[in-house]
Amino acid sequence: MDPTIAGVTGIAIMVFLFMTRMPVAFVMMLVGFVGFSLLTSWKGGLNLMSRNIYDAFASYELSTIPLFILMGQIAFNCGISRRLYNTAYHFLGDIRGGLAMATVSACTAFGAVCGSSPATAATMSTVGIPEMKRYGYANSLATASVASGGGLGMIMPPSVVLIIYGVLTEQSIGALFVSGIFPAFLLTVLFVIAIYIQCRINPRLGPKGDSFTWPQKFRSLAGLIDTLIIFALVIGGLFRGWFTPTEAASIGVLGVLTLALIKRQLSWAAFVNSLYETLRTSCMVLVLIAGAVVFGKFLAVTRIPFDIANWVSSFDMPHFAIMGTIILIYFIGGCFMDSLALIMLTIPVFFPVVTSMGYDPIWFGIIIVLITEMGVITPPVGINVYVVYGMCQKIAPGVTLEQVFRGIVPFMLAIIVGIALLFVFPQIILFLPGLMY
Repeated sequence: MDPTIAGVTGIAIMVFLFMTRMPVAFVMMLVGFVGFSLLTSWKGGLNLMSRNIYDAFASYELSTIPLFILMGQIAFNCGISRRLYNTAYHFLGDIRGGLAMATVSACTAFGAVCGSSPATAATMSTVGIPEMKRYGYANSLATASVASGGGLGMIMPPSVVLIIYGVLTEQSIGALFVSGIFPAFLLTVLFVIAIYIQCRINPRLGPKGDSFTWPQKFRSLAGLIDTLIIFALVIGGLFRGWFTPTEAASIGVLGVLTLALIKRQLSWAAFVNSLYETLRTSCMVLVLIAGAVVFGKFLAVTRIPFDIANWVSSFDMPHFAIMGTIILIYFIGGCFMDSLALIMLTIPVFFPVVTSMGYDPIWFGIIIVLITEMGVITPPVGINVYVVYGMCQKIAPGVTLEQVFRGIVPFMLAIIVGIALLFVFPQIILFLPGLMY
């Protein structure tokens, strides 16, 4: 069988299976295994499967993922996310759309102790959506603000996606973490502006909430203390070179657990639940990585990635136009594939092309994470949308999937504006790494 034809057929079958709602990881693993075996040998395919599954679960670098997820789960179960939301609500709740703005702000802060986009979306759904529903917010704005704000967990350090990008490209994970801080705050501001504009146009989307005095607002700032301590401990230690990212993740878990025990805010049942959710989420992510690697090996045998790279680099266009084409490819791919899978598949293809044009690899990493953030809220994959929709079946019955996707549009436009700003002003990304490294 011709390798190129096999590759195109495999991609078509994969897209079809995605539409059947088969788990993404199993689809990539199945198509990759069968395709690789047909082009090489069944023995080679079996060896590939066993080796890559073992490597994903035994990788020292990827051990940061379950540790950061555990840190986020303990933070949620000991009430850190609720205190963050309460602080944001005190400052923003008395303006139109203020609860949605508070939710987005709390998502940014919680991303600093979580690092997982779906985990942030699920956590803030339980905190924010019931409150917004109580104050008469439209389903579209309430759910979309959580789904979009949850995506900030992908870029706010510690970010699971940035860890994987750093491992794949051999870039400093510490530098990637630092570079994500300003873009995360920029995107938060753009999301808040998008909510404000929506509520100015249609005030019924987000009615005003309670108002608070300035003394009450300042007292609510106490809810930030735990997050600031953990953020300073993890990111500050990376800045100073006291420990590696893997060690930083373990220090973060120890820090959150210590604070929870000192304040007696974590019951034994909540701790067990944190371990269970961490195990479930970590297995999902690691199986996804293993599936993406298997499928990537199949694509490598077909030569399709190299043909695409040569095709893109052969364009007789300015470098920024080629970069725009790559961004468009990522945007379209993000509509059909999970963000982790997309990065695992495409970074080996486009990273050499981008660096050969002189673009900074740290800058490219943040740009790609922003684009894949659009993927977690765009159909048909849109993992954050499905997470929020699933949570709503328990906490806000009556919310439809169409309402969530309809509310996403303004936030997608905000992400596009953010990408354009970072493209024009790359120092927004590179300023802090330039100071620290």
